[in-house]
Amino acid sequence: MKQLLSVMLALALLTTPALAVEPVPEGAITISAPHAVLMEKSTGTVIYEKASHERCPPASVTKVMTMLLAVEAIEAGTIGLDTVVTASETACSMGGSQIWLEPGEQMTVSEMLKCVAVVSANDCAVALAELISGSEEAFCQRMNQRAGELGMKDSHFTNCTGLHDDEQHYTSAYDIALMSRELIRHDLIKQYTTIWMDTIRNGAFGLSNTNRLIFGYEGATGLKTGFTSKAMYCLSATAERDGVEYIAVILHAESSAKRFDDARTLLNYGFANYALSSLRPGQALPPVPVKLGTADSVQPMFVGDEYILGEKGALADLAYDISLPESVTAPVSQGQSLGSMAVRSGDKLLAQVDIVASAGVERLSLLRIYGRLLGALIGMKME
Repeated sequence: MKQLLSVMLALALLTTPALAVEPVPEGAITISAPHAVLMEKSTGTVIYEKASHERCPPASVTKVMTMLLAVEAIEAGTIGLDTVVTASETACSMGGSQIWLEPGEQMTVSEMLKCVAVVSANDCAVALAELISGSEEAFCQRMNQRAGELGMKDSHFTNCTGLHDDEQHYTSAYDIALMSRELIRHDLIKQYTTIWMDTIRNGAFGLSNTNRLIFGYEGATGLKTGFTSKAMYCLSATAERDGVEYIAVILHAESSAKRFDDARTLLNYGFANYALSSLRPGQALPPVPVKLGTADSVQPMFVGDEYILGEKGALADLAYDISLPESVTAPVSQGQSLGSMAVRSGDKLLAQVDIVASAGVERLSLLRIYGRLLGALIGMKME
């Protein structure tokens, strides 16, 4: 039995999983913009892409990264939503979309983040960057570092606004989807990106969202628009229905209306054709006995994605084939591979899920091993 389990595990680990989502058929989607991506948030599955890795100027969609770093600083406790930000002369000189901050004017982080998310305020973006990193230049270094951490291979940032069409400031539709996915994992940002209309300065200054999908598209959660004469009309649009959230990125659209139409087309296609299914079986994993360990067993746990995306109806009857050893020998490290689970739909392998040790188990010392042997001989449990 032990040999059979070992063979099954080896075969499982060598098997290449099939894709649960097939490429979008030719002609199924018509997008006017030259660059586009449709990605599902939970799994990061790319459903549709069009010239998605070509480097382009992103205009104010740059601020997705700016907002991400701000939210991460808030959640890390480096700054707070009530932290007061004092506008510098540099921040006030930005131009473009702004709320016309005056040098020395003070607002909270929450107010400035709202202005960045809703009206793409360049002055507030720079003020937040200066608060977090001391200067926009230092903040851009962190932007590029974070881009690398997210696997954004076609991106480089030289400013936190996207206002200037710098040749060294670029990204791609795919990279925008990556950073958008990371941003919407933080529910905090949706308190701002879902605002349609609001005010600041005690009601004296009105805000109206540049993303018209917030008002007119069911489940819209954000995220960011952009425009310059070089970048043309750009958009990272996110929407959630029934627990599934999609990211639609459009770059270099000919008009504002076309970028929203393209985003709707992509989002509609996602919601109409795909669904999420759990990559976890209903039953709990059994403990794996440990030989010569300070604990009698170790609890296995799943790692990796919790869900799989597939065409609607295709994931109705999934089979979960769990492969675990009868026992392991100490020492066992936390996170050590113990086995795997194959997820199948009929004869098709959809996913391979790793199973690892949830905790470490040290090996017994020779003295304790002898003690156990002696206890077994005299009929007593000895530790």
